[in-house]
Amino acid sequence: MALIALAADKGAPGVTTAAVALGAVWPRPVLVAECDQAGGDLVYRLPAAQPEGGGDGGMLNPSRGLLSLAATARRGLRPDQVAEHCQRLVGGLDVLVGLTNAEQAQAMTWLWGPLGRAFAGLAPVDVLADCGRLGAGTPLTELMREADMVVLLTRATLEQVAHLRERVGALTEELRGGPPIGVLVLADPRDFRGSVAEVDRIIVRNRGQAPGPAQGPPPPGVTVLGGLALDPKGAELLSGQWGGRLDRSLLIRSAREVAAELVGRLAPAPPAVRGGAVPAVPAPSPPPPAQVPAGGRHEEGSR
Repeated sequence: MALIALAADKGAPGVTTAAVALGAVWPRPVLVAECDQAGGDLVYRLPAAQPEGGGDGGMLNPSRGLLSLAATARRGLRPDQVAEHCQRLVGGLDVLVGLTNAEQAQAMTWLWGPLGRAFAGLAPVDVLADCGRLGAGTPLTELMREADMVVLLTRATLEQVAHLRERVGALTEELRGGPPIGVLVLADPRDFRGSVAEVDRIIVRNRGQAPGPAQGPPPPGVTVLGGLALDPKGAELLSGQWGGRLDRSLLIRSAREVAAELVGRLAPAPPAVRGGAVPAVPAPSPPPPAQVPAGGRHEEGSR
């Protein structure tokens, strides 16, 4: 129903971790899709859910995902085909595993536009697309044009914010007339709000005036959406059994706030889940009432 493209500039800091953390607390049905041209990491980092009937879930299957979906996409790609190539993580999150190496991506530059349109039509499921690191002339621009929002991640360091500022400038031109751009700061918990405010000052408030109407459609707006806590221990917990300590981690607590902010900017969810889509993903155990996002839907059960 909504497509959010997550990406970064030099170094792609924490894009995959951010996508999984947001997916784990997303208050609506959601799919995390690995679209990084450099190759995906999920098959090496996170375990698959146990198959029906019990047994060890083991590793995710690297051959079932974007690679197998691309094999069918040459004959046309419909949103209802996506679910056939998804897998489920321990904890219940549905994922579309990415390519295994950059060489595969070089032969699939045609895929990103049709894939973006399929993701955008995957009602009533939201898609968090991990686009990894963006470079000049990336074909992933075709996918991002179909997004409801492009979210760029950065750490609050001088070099990363400087690179991101240049990337924001390039994207506002490439996506002219396209989706808005949001910035998400990977912030040290010891100076969390200060880091977010400083990035906001550099990226947003100093951008200057937008070009006039004679230069074509206006560039997308840029908003600093908030921050995700730099929490290595919380990130490690994502690779194990979800719930308990993970649900109380700084990473998940901050991800819950960001998820609420993003969902608040998207179109409302339809009242019922229709068939043919990726199944709804159960949310983690709800936090204390003061931490539950306004309007968030938490299903029974825990991760």
